[in-house]
Amino acid sequence: MKFDLHIHSKYSYDSFLSPENIIRIAKKNGLDGVAVTDHNTIKGGIETSKVNKDADFVVIIGSEIKTEYGDVIGLFLNEEIKSRTFAEVVDEIRDQGGFSVLAHPLRKGIIFPDDSLRSVDLIEGFNARSPEGLNKRAAELAKRHRIPVVAGSDAHTAFEVGAGRTVVDGEVRRALESGETVIEGEESSYYLVHGMSVCIEKVKAAMKR
Repeated sequence: MKFDLHIHSKYSYDSFLSPENIIRIAKKNGLDGVAVTDHNTIKGGIETSKVNKDADFVVIIGSEIKTEYGDVIGLFLNEEIKSRTFAEVVDEIRDQGGFSVLAHPLRKGIIFPDDSLRSVDLIEGFNARSPEGLNKRAAELAKRHRIPVVAGSDAHTAFEVGAGRTVVDGEVRRALESGETVIEGEESSYYLVHGMSVCIEKVKAAMKR
Protein backbone atom coordinates (compact mmCIF):
# COMPACT_ATOMS: atom_id res chain seq x y z
CA MET A 1 0.00 0.00 0.00
CA LYS A 2 1.21 3.49 -0.83
CA PHE A 3 0.76 6.67 1.19
CA ASP A 4 1.79 10.28 0.72
CA LEU A 5 2.45 11.38 4.29
CA HIS A 6 3.08 15.10 3.73
CA ILE A 7 0.41 17.17 1.94
CA HIS A 8 -0.74 20.75 2.49
CA SER A 9 -4.31 21.93 1.94
CA LYS A 10 -5.95 25.33 1.70
CA TYR A 11 -5.55 25.62 5.46
CA SER A 12 -1.83 26.26 4.93
CA TYR A 13 -0.87 29.84 4.10
CA ASP A 14 0.86 28.72 0.89
CA SER A 15 -1.59 26.25 -0.67
CA PHE A 16 -4.97 26.37 -2.37
CA LEU A 17 -5.56 22.59 -2.43
CA SER A 18 -9.06 21.60 -1.32
CA PRO A 19 -9.62 18.41 0.68
CA GLU A 20 -11.82 17.06 -2.12
CA ASN A 21 -9.07 17.59 -4.70
CA ILE A 22 -6.45 16.01 -2.48
CA ILE A 23 -8.49 12.81 -2.26
CA ARG A 24 -9.41 12.79 -5.95
CA ILE A 25 -5.85 13.32 -7.17
CA ALA A 26 -4.34 10.91 -4.65
CA LYS A 27 -6.68 8.12 -5.75
CA LYS A 28 -6.05 8.92 -9.41
CA ASN A 29 -2.32 8.59 -8.74
CA GLY A 30 -2.75 5.16 -7.17
CA LEU A 31 -2.39 6.09 -3.51
CA ASP A 32 -4.14 4.17 -0.77
CA GLY A 33 -4.11 7.11 1.61
CA VAL A 34 -2.70 10.48 2.55
CA ALA A 35 -1.68 12.51 5.57
CA VAL A 36 -2.82 16.13 5.45
CA THR A 37 -0.20 18.07 7.39
CA ASP A 38 -0.93 21.78 7.25
CA HIS A 39 1.33 24.36 8.83
CA ASN A 40 0.55 24.56 12.56
CA THR A 41 -3.02 23.28 12.28
CA ILE A 42 -5.01 20.05 11.91
CA LYS A 43 -7.99 21.76 10.25
CA GLY A 44 -7.13 20.44 6.79
CA GLY A 45 -6.74 16.89 8.04
CA ILE A 46 -10.05 17.03 9.88
CA GLU A 47 -11.94 18.35 6.85
CA THR A 48 -10.29 15.87 4.49
CA SER A 49 -11.23 13.04 6.82
CA LYS A 50 -14.83 14.23 6.93
CA VAL A 51 -15.26 14.47 3.15
CA ASN A 52 -13.63 11.07 2.55
CA LYS A 53 -16.43 8.62 1.77
CA ASP A 54 -14.23 5.71 0.72
CA ALA A 55 -13.70 3.21 3.51
CA ASP A 56 -10.72 1.76 1.64
CA PHE A 57 -8.94 5.12 1.41
CA VAL A 58 -7.07 6.27 4.53
CA VAL A 59 -6.90 9.90 5.62
CA ILE A 60 -4.46 10.64 8.45
CA ILE A 61 -4.95 13.86 10.40
CA GLY A 62 -1.65 15.62 10.86
CA SER A 63 0.15 18.93 11.17
CA GLU A 64 3.59 20.36 10.41
CA ILE A 65 4.88 22.39 13.33
CA LYS A 66 7.76 24.86 13.07
CA THR A 67 10.28 24.59 15.94
CA GLU A 68 13.77 25.83 16.73
CA TYR A 69 15.15 22.59 15.23
CA GLY A 70 13.14 22.71 12.04
CA ASP A 71 9.71 21.31 11.22
CA VAL A 72 8.15 18.37 13.02
CA ILE A 73 5.16 16.54 11.57
CA GLY A 74 2.61 14.97 13.86
CA LEU A 75 0.60 12.06 12.43
CA PHE A 76 -2.65 10.64 13.84
CA LEU A 77 -3.54 13.77 15.77
CA ASN A 78 -6.88 14.70 17.29
CA GLU A 79 -6.03 18.07 18.83
CA GLU A 80 -4.02 21.11 17.77
CA ILE A 81 -0.38 21.15 18.82
CA LYS A 82 0.06 24.24 20.99
CA SER A 83 3.80 24.10 21.69
CA ARG A 84 6.44 25.48 19.36
CA THR A 85 9.60 24.10 20.95
CA PHE A 86 10.99 20.84 19.59
CA ALA A 87 10.87 18.76 22.78
CA GLU A 88 7.41 19.95 23.78
CA VAL A 89 5.98 19.40 20.30
CA VAL A 90 7.26 15.81 20.29
CA ASP A 91 5.79 15.28 23.76
CA GLU A 92 2.40 16.69 22.72
CA ILE A 93 2.29 14.41 19.68
CA ARG A 94 3.17 11.40 21.83
CA ASP A 95 0.52 12.34 24.42
CA GLN A 96 -2.09 12.15 21.66
CA GLY A 97 -0.90 8.70 20.64
CA GLY A 98 0.54 10.05 17.41
CA PHE A 99 3.85 9.68 15.59
CA SER A 100 6.44 12.45 15.36
CA VAL A 101 8.30 12.88 12.06
CA LEU A 102 11.40 14.98 11.51
CA ALA A 103 10.39 16.73 8.27
CA HIS A 104 12.93 17.42 5.49
CA PRO A 105 15.88 17.47 7.93
CA LEU A 106 19.09 19.31 7.02
CA ARG A 107 17.27 21.57 4.56
CA LYS A 108 18.43 24.67 6.43
CA GLY A 109 21.69 23.26 7.72
CA ILE A 110 20.30 22.64 11.20
CA ILE A 111 22.44 20.46 13.47
CA PHE A 112 20.30 18.23 15.65
CA PRO A 113 21.44 17.21 19.15
CA ASP A 114 21.47 13.43 19.50
CA ASP A 115 18.92 13.47 22.31
CA SER A 116 16.50 15.42 20.10
CA LEU A 117 16.93 12.94 17.26
CA ARG A 118 16.35 9.98 19.55
CA SER A 119 13.04 11.46 20.68
CA VAL A 120 11.35 11.36 17.25
CA ASP A 121 9.59 8.29 15.90
CA LEU A 122 10.34 8.72 12.20
CA ILE A 123 12.50 10.72 9.80
CA GLU A 124 11.37 11.93 6.40
CA GLY A 125 13.99 10.18 4.30
CA PHE A 126 12.49 11.41 1.05
CA ASN A 127 10.80 14.75 0.47
CA ALA A 128 9.88 15.47 -3.15
CA ARG A 129 10.67 19.16 -2.65
CA SER A 130 14.18 18.52 -1.36
CA PRO A 131 17.23 18.16 -3.64
CA GLU A 132 18.69 14.69 -4.14
CA GLY A 133 21.68 15.41 -1.93
CA LEU A 134 19.57 16.44 1.05
CA ASN A 135 17.31 13.42 0.69
CA LYS A 136 20.36 11.16 0.61
CA ARG A 137 21.75 12.79 3.75
CA ALA A 138 18.35 12.54 5.48
CA ALA A 139 18.17 8.82 4.76
CA GLU A 140 21.75 8.40 6.03
CA LEU A 141 20.88 10.33 9.18
CA ALA A 142 17.96 7.99 9.83
CA LYS A 143 20.09 4.91 9.21
CA ARG A 144 22.88 6.17 11.48
CA HIS A 145 20.46 6.68 14.36
CA ARG A 146 18.35 3.62 13.53
CA ILE A 147 15.16 5.62 13.05
CA PRO A 148 12.58 4.38 10.50
CA VAL A 149 11.99 6.49 7.39
CA VAL A 150 8.90 7.80 5.62
CA ALA A 151 8.37 9.76 2.41
CA GLY A 152 6.06 12.55 1.38
CA SER A 153 5.54 14.94 -1.49
CA ASP A 154 5.26 18.07 0.66
CA ALA A 155 2.63 18.96 -1.94
CA HIS A 156 1.23 22.47 -2.00
CA THR A 157 -0.13 22.13 -5.54
CA ALA A 158 -2.18 19.48 -7.32
CA PHE A 159 0.54 18.10 -9.59
CA GLU A 160 2.80 17.32 -6.63
CA VAL A 161 0.43 14.96 -4.81
CA GLY A 162 1.92 11.47 -4.71
CA ALA A 163 5.44 12.54 -5.72
CA GLY A 164 6.73 11.08 -2.44
CA ARG A 165 5.39 7.73 -1.25
CA THR A 166 5.72 5.58 1.85
CA VAL A 167 5.14 1.94 0.96
CA VAL A 168 3.87 -0.42 3.65
CA ASP A 169 2.59 -3.97 3.79
CA GLY A 170 -0.75 -3.94 5.58
CA GLU A 171 -2.15 -1.43 8.04
CA VAL A 172 -0.24 1.84 7.91
CA ARG A 173 -0.21 2.68 11.61
CA ARG A 174 1.20 -0.73 12.53
CA ALA A 175 3.84 -0.44 9.80
CA LEU A 176 4.97 2.97 11.05
CA GLU A 177 5.15 1.69 14.60
CA SER A 178 7.26 -1.30 13.60
CA GLY A 179 9.39 0.70 11.17
CA GLU A 180 8.54 -1.60 8.26
CA THR A 181 8.51 1.06 5.56
CA VAL A 182 9.96 1.60 2.10
CA ILE A 183 10.33 5.07 0.59
CA GLU A 184 10.11 6.06 -3.06
CA GLY A 185 9.30 9.05 -5.21
CA GLU A 186 10.25 11.57 -7.85
CA GLU A 187 11.88 14.87 -6.96
CA SER A 188 10.14 18.05 -8.03
CA SER A 189 11.89 21.04 -9.54
CA TYR A 190 12.94 22.81 -6.33
CA TYR A 191 12.85 26.37 -7.63
CA LEU A 192 9.58 25.84 -9.52
CA VAL A 193 7.56 24.40 -6.64
CA HIS A 194 8.96 26.74 -4.01
CA GLY A 195 8.39 29.68 -6.31
CA MET A 196 4.78 28.61 -6.75
CA SER A 197 4.35 28.39 -2.97
CA VAL A 198 5.72 31.90 -2.52
CA CYS A 199 3.30 33.21 -5.16
CA ILE A 200 0.36 31.46 -3.50
CA GLU A 201 1.38 32.89 -0.13
CA LYS A 202 1.46 36.41 -1.55
CA VAL A 203 -1.90 35.98 -3.28
CA LYS A 204 -3.55 34.67 -0.13
CA ALA A 205 -2.05 37.50 1.91
CA ALA A 206 -3.40 40.04 -0.59
CA MET A 207 -6.85 38.44 -0.47
CA LYS A 208 -7.00 39.03 3.27
CA ARG A 209 -6.36 42.77 3.01
